[in-house]
Amino acid sequence: MIIGISGGTGSGKTTVARRILENVSDEQVTYLQQDSYYRNLGDMPLELRHQINFDHPDALDNELFINHVKALRAGEAIEIPVYDFSIHMRKNETIHVEPKPILIIEGILIFVDAALRELMDVKIFVETGDDLRFIRRLKRDIDERGRSVESVIKQYLDTVRPMHEQFVEPSKRYADVIIPEGGYNEVGIDLIAGKIRAQLEKELAKARR
Repeated sequence: MIIGISGGTGSGKTTVARRILENVSDEQVTYLQQDSYYRNLGDMPLELRHQINFDHPDALDNELFINHVKALRAGEAIEIPVYDFSIHMRKNETIHVEPKPILIIEGILIFVDAALRELMDVKIFVETGDDLRFIRRLKRDIDERGRSVESVIKQYLDTVRPMHEQFVEPSKRYADVIIPEGGYNEVGIDLIAGKIRAQLEKELAKARR
């Protein structure tokens, strides 16, 4: 069972995914973030790397991402890239991931690619107000990615906001479920977690036969 979780930057996608993991069992769930699959820009000067529009679908290595999703679905292990956001390139190490009955994939642009959408059994869109999303992004990029306030604001106005309006918001129409307020929506998370548990029980019953 492949579950896609999308929504704008700072909407609470990761929180929703983690809450679902808490409600099910991380022994049964593999979690894959699209953020790990940005293209490797190591052969480009650092100044040019900073000018790339990372909120456009072309910034992502979706071919590798789709291949990894298909591999997990086929019962094969994968090596997830580790991306360094401070210098916009992949590190030498990877993360080994084994397949599990449930796969959660998460990212702002996962509903934009038709080939990726077709792999999902359930598509969830997390909807949160623009002001709250920006505050969360600002805090994350400063704390976790070593960015300055000025650079985060400039990127938000130059690319994040227009790309959200062009790609992310329109992709909401592909969602099976829309969860307002992200990780704070207890009812929405409980309903999804219940569906996952039911699917797991169904698969376990099949295996016993």
